[in-house]
Amino acid sequence: MDDWNCNDAKSMNADKAQIVEIDEKNFESEVLRSKQPVMVAFLTLWSRPCHIIGSVLDEVATACAGRVKVVKVNADDNLDLGVWYEIQSIPTLLCFVNGKVSVRIVGTASKEAILSKLMPFITNP
Repeated sequence: MDDWNCNDAKSMNADKAQIVEIDEKNFESEVLRSKQPVMVAFLTLWSRPCHIIGSVLDEVATACAGRVKVVKVNADDNLDLGVWYEIQSIPTLLCFVNGKVSVRIVGTASKEAILSKLMPFITNP
């Protein structure tokens, strides 16, 4: 079995998890107050690297369904969040655990690289 898989065999048959787009209005409720870890992807529509990492994020969301919530933020439309979290390049992925940034990944990354950074924060059911 794949060591990088958050849900082990369950995810092999899981439906594709949905990545929700959030903004400054619901960031606190969706991310900072979340009981589970949240991977926030700061993206833009015009960036080629953001399009590339989009399919990887779909795979991560499906692999970690129920254990890590994956959301996206349009960096162009949410400038205050970008300033607050010092987003200097896109894509930037931030993993929040208990409302605090625990992981920062800048640029594109593979599913395996992202999951390896998330594994210390994922609790077993």
